[in-house]
Amino acid sequence: MPEPNLAAVQKAALEHNVYRCYACGKCTSVCPLGRLNTSFAPRRIVTRLTDSGMDDFSAEDGLWRCLGCRLCTEACPSSVEFPDFVLQARKELHRHGAPPPCTHGGALQGWMRLMTRPELIQRRSGWIKKELRLTESGDFLYFVGCLPHFDAFFPELNVQSCSIAQHTVRILNALEIEPVVLEQERCCGHDLLWQGDEEAFEELARLNFEQIKASGARTVLMSCSECARTFRMDYQRLFGELPFEVVHLAEFLAAQVDLARLRFRSSPQIVAYQDPCRLGRHLGVYDEPRRVITAIPGVELREMPQNRENSVCCGTSCWMACDSNSRRIQEERLRSAAAVGASKLITACPKCAIHFTCSRYQDGKLRKEEPVIQDLAVFVSEALNLEETTSQVAAREAESS
Repeated sequence: MPEPNLAAVQKAALEHNVYRCYACGKCTSVCPLGRLNTSFAPRRIVTRLTDSGMDDFSAEDGLWRCLGCRLCTEACPSSVEFPDFVLQARKELHRHGAPPPCTHGGALQGWMRLMTRPELIQRRSGWIKKELRLTESGDFLYFVGCLPHFDAFFPELNVQSCSIAQHTVRILNALEIEPVVLEQERCCGHDLLWQGDEEAFEELARLNFEQIKASGARTVLMSCSECARTFRMDYQRLFGELPFEVVHLAEFLAAQVDLARLRFRSSPQIVAYQDPCRLGRHLGVYDEPRRVITAIPGVELREMPQNRENSVCCGTSCWMACDSNSRRIQEERLRSAAAVGASKLITACPKCAIHFTCSRYQDGKLRKEEPVIQDLAVFVSEALNLEETTSQVAAREAESS
């Protein structure tokens, strides 16, 4: 087993401004985990590591517990990029053979590593209903991600992750787009990367990149925030400029709303929106999902006190260290949504939907007083007015002009 690469961690600390920390504590004051777990504090972790010259980084348990949500980075006056440093340190810990803490017995990480096998033959298309229109080649490709696997793994939660994929295609069909869906698509690799397993991540990335490139698609749509973040930032780092555009569904729908290409039925209700960390603080996408939500007649969007760049995450990252503190973070967030009168909490990340739904269960029953969790794709699809197709709307508008 190789020795920890101290020089690599010291270099990462320099690159991500860790030595600039002057222990003001602002990171700890906003950290969702640090507020509940006094043993975890970004400031103290940084202080311990810098005081030792990073010499004992392999013994620092806090490096595994960080959620990577980047709230600390938003608050830091010294531009310390703590989550980015954590990522690099985890890579060295993985090379040293240090196992990350995994929930569910590591089963989810197991299936992700299975997908690194080039010879693997999958049957992933069971979610595709007869009425959904797809094509074998075209400009638009829908990257489904791990949605089919989540439904198989969490049946007791009834989160219906595949419905996100179904409703995404339904929306695209309403726009007269028939997307390509890859039967042998792999996990994007986000979770394995953030657990430090760079080798497995790169193999997943290579398999996905080659398939998408071979498809000839010009635009790759994603309904998962983590997939979008991974392609835009990590695939770009790995392969250079991508030969296709990566667009999260929220961004795509906002553009369609701006062009008046979507028609909605009135749907009177009060909702709140949960900013996913990877879509919000990692990619800077805040306005687009809100434009889509408020474009639906009758919908009132009420902001929770902590929103946009200050939003609190869903409390769990990469299927690691899901514990009582994670649940408290989730329950506090649900109470915030209920406090503004929201009947639904809309999010644009399938994992947010899973984690918040899980936290609503108590003694095997859903707490009814808390908002229903719903993905943005499902929320939009259910409000669509399908009486007019996009071409019919365009023809009518052309006649009127």
